[in-house]
Amino acid sequence: MAARPLVARQPNERLQALIQEAGCSNAGLARRVNMCGAEHGLDLRYDKTSVARWLRGQQPRGRAPGIIAEALGRKLGRTVTIDEIGMANGKNLASGVGLQFSPTVLGAIEQVCELWRSDVGRRDFLSGSSVASSALVEPSRDWLISVPDSQVARAAGPRVGPSDVAAVRAMTQALTDLDHQYGSGHVRPVVVHYLNSVVSGLLAGSYREAVGRELFSAVARLTELAGYMAIDTGQPGLAQRYYIQALRLAQAAGDRGYGGYVLAASMSHLAAQLGNPREISQLARAAQEGARGRVTPRAEAMFHAAEARGHALLGDARSAQSSSSRAVAAMEQADGRTDSGDDPVWIAHFDHAYLADELAHCHRDLGQSRDAARCAQESLDGHPESRARRRAIGLVLLATAQVQQREVEQACHTGLRAVELLGTVRSNRGAEYLDDFRERLDPFREEPVVREFGARMELQAA
Repeated sequence: MAARPLVARQPNERLQALIQEAGCSNAGLARRVNMCGAEHGLDLRYDKTSVARWLRGQQPRGRAPGIIAEALGRKLGRTVTIDEIGMANGKNLASGVGLQFSPTVLGAIEQVCELWRSDVGRRDFLSGSSVASSALVEPSRDWLISVPDSQVARAAGPRVGPSDVAAVRAMTQALTDLDHQYGSGHVRPVVVHYLNSVVSGLLAGSYREAVGRELFSAVARLTELAGYMAIDTGQPGLAQRYYIQALRLAQAAGDRGYGGYVLAASMSHLAAQLGNPREISQLARAAQEGARGRVTPRAEAMFHAAEARGHALLGDARSAQSSSSRAVAAMEQADGRTDSGDDPVWIAHFDHAYLADELAHCHRDLGQSRDAARCAQESLDGHPESRARRRAIGLVLLATAQVQQREVEQACHTGLRAVELLGTVRSNRGAEYLDDFRERLDPFREEPVVREFGARMELQAA
């Protein structure tokens, strides 16, 4: 029998560099790995010879690579992944990074930190990635059936306290305000660098159980925001990865309500943009089921409105009307509450203007132009000047409804207002809405007012 050819191992230069960065000896790393393994219920008995073999290219089996990465991460004060230590076993995490709803908190930290690091590094697999349609719905199933994380506290790395969590939340609000007014093209690089340079260090720090839950909650919100900004800069495949990780972080926070929000407000809207109406309703219903009894009426209104959009895109007017009615009823219930201050910060922005915006989309997709125009105007009347992108989209919705009513001259006038406003923001979403509007004008392209609109748009773009 012929001998199996030997495969020459390559020295693990990644691991060597990290050991030097951490200032560890081989024996010291082995001790740290054994201690870390014991915390996970593993009886590891590595020594300096074991580490020497790893440096020569040998890779330990099972959970050991993850334990080695964690041990080094504790020494360095930041999260270290198995890809970083050169032990991804040929399965470079690149193409799949961010697409997994990790079964463990440690895995969730590793996934999201690798995503941020890859994003900052502008890895090719991220910038060119398309949306995996199955990964739109599968994480919602995992979220629905996953048991709560029993513990998130960590006892290694720099101490993280309530003030650190407050800083992340304040930064999130400031970045959200800037995004609303100027568009994601100006803001997203700041968000991603902050996540990678500051927030990753917090997740790898030491925190008590209560602080840890709050930290995961705050980081989930900022990660979701980064996902939305990816959409607004024309990167839906990247947005999907951020949304999946935001959902997993919300699970670690023990916040089922916010998990539902990520499904209904983020992932379902991504499905809408990609023209997957069935997934829109599935995600919205998963949000309703998984967060039942855990959210306020205002959040319920948003969940039902998201479902209505899916039905409308499918042309199911009856189901869309049913979901829309439930959304309106929930919003009226929210208005009638004396404890509206109980609304979490992530849903407080969803007011009548936002609901009208959602309903305008439904009426547009069902060809109900008069109702679409009415809701679009209600949305415009309610959005303040600081919501520049949202007002621009509302103007395009109104102009679209006017085209549907064959009020072409008025539609072009409204469309020009949208063009002017979009000139003040850097938003791919706004540009996509405008492109859709121009396509709807195409049947009237010979009319002078439409030709003039096209010329004004070209001048604006120049």
